[in-house]
Amino acid sequence: MLSLREKFRAIAQATFTHSRNLACFVFTYKGLQALQQHFQGKHLQSHSFLAACLGGWLINMYLLSRILFALSRLAVEKGFIPQPKKDPFPLFATLVWGVVLWLFEYHPHTLQPSLQSSMNYLYHDSNTWHDISDFLIYNKPKTN
Repeated sequence: MLSLREKFRAIAQATFTHSRNLACFVFTYKGLQALQQHFQGKHLQSHSFLAACLGGWLINMYLLSRILFALSRLAVEKGFIPQPKKDPFPLFATLVWGVVLWLFEYHPHTLQPSLQSSMNYLYHDSNTWHDISDFLIYNKPKTN
């Protein structure tokens, strides 16, 4: 049985790891989008998909991929499907991130509201910075 202190430490560690991974993904995604736009001279729909695919491949996080991957392991364990010869997770994560960011950028109404809100903050609101409070509190355009 874990002590209360050990439980809090585990929660803090998981929160830190998730936050760091998410920050790395956001940095990768936005950086790749900016590079594509710079080299092509304009923003294209494919930029979101390609940036998210590469970001998802480099920095695997949670999103649907963790749950579905666990279910596929269970299916192998129970004998419903054969053991894959190669690890399918990198390809799976690539496609999941590519699709979710494409949906967010071009069909956001199809996503769950809380996911829309989080993604809006990470990928759109972060385009404008006023001061450190944008990072520490909440980044919204300031009104006069």
